[in-house]
Amino acid sequence: MPRTDYESWEKPDLIERIKQLEERKKYGLVWDEERTVEQFEVETRGKLPVLTEDKAKEIHTDEEGPTHILIEGDNYHALSVLNYTHEGRIDVIYIDPPYNTGNNDFIFNDNFVSREDAYRHSKWLSFMSKRIKNSKKLLKNTGILIISIDDNEVAQLKIICDEVFHEKNFIAILPTIINLKGNNDQFGFSGTHEYNLVYAKDKTQAMINEFELSDEELEDWEEDENGFYKRGANLKSTGVNAPRQKRPNLYYAIFITSENRLYVTDNDELPENRIGKGDTKILPITDGNEMTWRWEKKRIKRNGNQEIIIVKSGETYSLYKKQRPGIGDFPTKRPKSFFYKPEYSSGNGTALIKSLFGEKAFDNPKPIELIKDLLFLTSKKEGIILDFFAGSGTTGHAVIDLNQKDKGRRQFILCTNNENKIAEDICYPRISKAIQGYKNNKGIKVEGLGGNLRYFKTTFVPGEKTDSNKKLITERSVEMLCLKENTFDEIEKGNYWQIFSSKERYTAILFEPESIREFRLRIEQLEKPVSVYVFSLSDEIYVDAFAGLEEKVTLCAIPESILKVYRRIYQ
Repeated sequence: MPRTDYESWEKPDLIERIKQLEERKKYGLVWDEERTVEQFEVETRGKLPVLTEDKAKEIHTDEEGPTHILIEGDNYHALSVLNYTHEGRIDVIYIDPPYNTGNNDFIFNDNFVSREDAYRHSKWLSFMSKRIKNSKKLLKNTGILIISIDDNEVAQLKIICDEVFHEKNFIAILPTIINLKGNNDQFGFSGTHEYNLVYAKDKTQAMINEFELSDEELEDWEEDENGFYKRGANLKSTGVNAPRQKRPNLYYAIFITSENRLYVTDNDELPENRIGKGDTKILPITDGNEMTWRWEKKRIKRNGNQEIIIVKSGETYSLYKKQRPGIGDFPTKRPKSFFYKPEYSSGNGTALIKSLFGEKAFDNPKPIELIKDLLFLTSKKEGIILDFFAGSGTTGHAVIDLNQKDKGRRQFILCTNNENKIAEDICYPRISKAIQGYKNNKGIKVEGLGGNLRYFKTTFVPGEKTDSNKKLITERSVEMLCLKENTFDEIEKGNYWQIFSSKERYTAILFEPESIREFRLRIEQLEKPVSVYVFSLSDEIYVDAFAGLEEKVTLCAIPESILKVYRRIYQ
């Protein structure tokens, strides 16, 4: 056994041991983190992110619809805020990060990373690893992560996700055809595909939906008292185990009546009471060879007439299993691991951008039909979808479109920086047009899909542990608390407290604990449940002051509840 009492080792021995450890092969990813510090980490060191709402960009068209969120700022800071407001609440995370092709698609510290950069992969790995780790806690236990990527970093990304989400929670790598003609600029083979990596927070709790069938596909289905069905496999076995000698208990007679009803008997002989009735005896014989049925005799007795289709051709009968839908009451189609539809073409994403803006205002936008399908398969109608590489806003547009089509109430949260004014000039206008309608590049009016939107920006407060800074972060956390509680309508703003509401609840924030008695009297007047946030220099939540209101009031001390999250992230 190797020595491990390192404290007693001499310096030369320790140096040799370090060299051995450095040279040891490791399964996983190792990169030079010292050379991949992001500029924002230096510029914002000692500061903590908060949100400020841009009220001028609020959109409100639907009293009953969800309120969507757009956050402008570095996505690492946005994720930090969301770790406080939305921990364990996100149903689906979809991201389309920079692919690091070396062709001016990935900016690191204000510079494009070229293919010749010796630290090209290290920079990308550091960049992605921090963000993927920071996003995991946001997912529900049933939540799913989807990442679009191409060949340049797919192998590295798979290992990152295996480390963060664990290999056991890997669901699929979906090759996705985005250019059926192929990219002839690639060496050797014309590139047609990208990938979508799919992971679960906990695969044992996650679920993938199934596609609904088109009207044309529905023509293959019929309906009986047990639901939809269509002709499935022949009841007669095939393959190496089909011969009688392999499974003798599956060789038996099935009888069919003139009314197309079937039955079996224990001795495989026609019952006396059926003699002369015209019943037909069928055995599993193929080309003169004795074979077997797929089902045991007892299963035929139990539900053969409900689950078997009888087809007569001349004097010959064939039996088929009824194929039932896999999920729900409606025929659905399980998605394949190979993704292709003509609508997934990258050109369709560009065409939609041109329709919205009259020009190619954004390079390589994702086709909306691809994102809609991915979200349909992985989300519920009232789920929360997060995209922290929002780009042109395709994910938000897809969510709004899905809601309009299936009467859903999905909410999206988009995070994007404002580099080259992408948030202000592309993402926000696109979502605004999708919600409120627009004239396309041919001058034709496109009706809005409806919905509501609020626009936030990340800003910063000092992170030093002083009483004045704790007071400041409390005052600057109002928008964060409204986002956390989904209560955006301000109904009261006084010298010592603020109160916001939604249809379901109130959020009340007390900035001066000395006014807690008057504050309680005001809380007693509110008719809906109230989330109460009380400023405290410690973690004191003033339980006694709200005695008797336990069924109505949920208490939380700020800023300590926020600082606990930030200490974990910025440790």
